[in-house]
Amino acid sequence: MSTKSNLSILLLLAAPVFAHHSISAHYFMDQNIHLEGDVVEFSYINPHSFVRIEAKDPKTGQPAKWEIEWASVRRLEARGVAKDAIKPGDHVIIEGYPSRDNLDHHLFMRGITRPSDGWKSGKDIK
Repeated sequence: MSTKSNLSILLLLAAPVFAHHSISAHYFMDQNIHLEGDVVEFSYINPHSFVRIEAKDPKTGQPAKWEIEWASVRRLEARGVAKDAIKPGDHVIIEGYPSRDNLDHHLFMRGITRPSDGWKSGKDIK
């Protein structure tokens, strides 16, 4: 194999590492937002799952739709979170890290609990 071929193979293998972003590059890891609201949608997908909820904006008190980024399907499965663990209409409490990108109503999931049955995933909710 030529050096050029070896370099091409190396770049192809390394691409997924470079494509994945650091959470701290997109979210304020030293800040925390506490939300309580109702699930609109749970997208159990890669590279990151999403929970979309309707909850009050802590700053304005007005209802808002929130998009909460979560872990990959593989990581959620390892934590025991199945694709049907969260359903539209579920009332949840979420803590997360706010977006650095000035995107209102976007968080990265720190923890979630469903008060109706005590189901939880992630960090303890305060």
